[in-house]
Amino acid sequence: MKRLQAFKFELRSNGGQQRQMRRFAGSCRFVYNKALAWQIAAYAKDRTVKFNYTKLANFLPTWKREMPWLRQSASQTLQQALKNLELAYQNFFERRARFPRFKKRGVSDSFRYPQGVRLDQGTSRIFLPKIGWVRYRKSREVLGTIKNATVRLRDGKWFVSIQTEREVEPSVHPSTSVVGIDLGIARFATLSDGTFYAPLDCRRHRQRLGRYQRMMSRKVKFSKNWHKAKRRVPKLYNRISNRRRDYLHKATTTLSRDHVRVCIEDLRVKSLSRSAAGSVEQPGKGVRAKAGLNRSILEQGWGEFRRQLDYKLNWSGGRLIVVPPQNTSRECPACGHVAAENRRTQHRFACIDCGYEEHADVVGAINILARGHRVAACGEEGSGLGFKLKTKPSSAKQEPTEETVRDAA
Repeated sequence: MKRLQAFKFELRSNGGQQRQMRRFAGSCRFVYNKALAWQIAAYAKDRTVKFNYTKLANFLPTWKREMPWLRQSASQTLQQALKNLELAYQNFFERRARFPRFKKRGVSDSFRYPQGVRLDQGTSRIFLPKIGWVRYRKSREVLGTIKNATVRLRDGKWFVSIQTEREVEPSVHPSTSVVGIDLGIARFATLSDGTFYAPLDCRRHRQRLGRYQRMMSRKVKFSKNWHKAKRRVPKLYNRISNRRRDYLHKATTTLSRDHVRVCIEDLRVKSLSRSAAGSVEQPGKGVRAKAGLNRSILEQGWGEFRRQLDYKLNWSGGRLIVVPPQNTSRECPACGHVAAENRRTQHRFACIDCGYEEHADVVGAINILARGHRVAACGEEGSGLGFKLKTKPSSAKQEPTEETVRDAA
């Protein structure tokens, strides 16, 4: 089967190459913003007009005649900027992302080569069209055929991401272990076998970030000292992001290596981290507490954890099973009784029916594992079949019959 994989390296470019890459990134950003502005204006005049990459690509020769400095950039990078805009519109119409926004200098400094990139791994050099051979910090071998390369500026350093494609044999996972994972705040991930991963501690960096932001607010805006203070903020943000990415990669690599199947909840992170501020007419309650909870959720990177776990399990011959999250922390794994009173505190679970006690996160992971078995048996991920069969009516307590237990299983 074919495997797409990306390899990221830091470029060791000289001053002239860096100026050229900044020029390329600025040209791509300009073309993207100009095309987006044209599309918005055209839609305002005629609401039946539709975005078309071919139509905007035909504008490129005219824009190059009007602005000769665009000719210094590789044509493919400018065309790729328009394709990125087309993809942004598709994601918006399919409700996967917000409406495309204009790119800003210092935030969106990148460009992509769909072809023409060559690699010399013996001398740790990469050839970028219209820039030439650039040295890079080689940390590992690049495997497969190069499909495209993206050059990006981050934290004052230039990086290149090389996407490759190669044929690999289907993997057979060496383990037969199946585990359920409950994601949380006090514990980042709790496994159904009782082990857990501690959350990533960012308090020290968050305190330093607040100090940098206060220093920046005291400076005269757009002054030299203000710009000097401003450069510290994104640098610290990148450091936090790198620590989170490193932590998630290590955790997902271990889980995908040790377990053939991993069951997790289908969490809607966007809904869980929604603000509680409300509106002027109906202000929310507990806004500060909810803001702290939202920050803790977003710091953990639950969405990135699921993404990494998914492709790493596929590579190793495993499978990621996603189950509905309803009542995973309220259902007793021993008798199946569902009640809000079962969750006495944040960490303690005690069934009011059979008296079963365990850590609340472990109970959630056990229930997620049981649902994962049922979902795998039914062949439909997220089907939810059999969950309501274990729920007892609140008015009268009934002992489960043999037929009910057999049907629920």
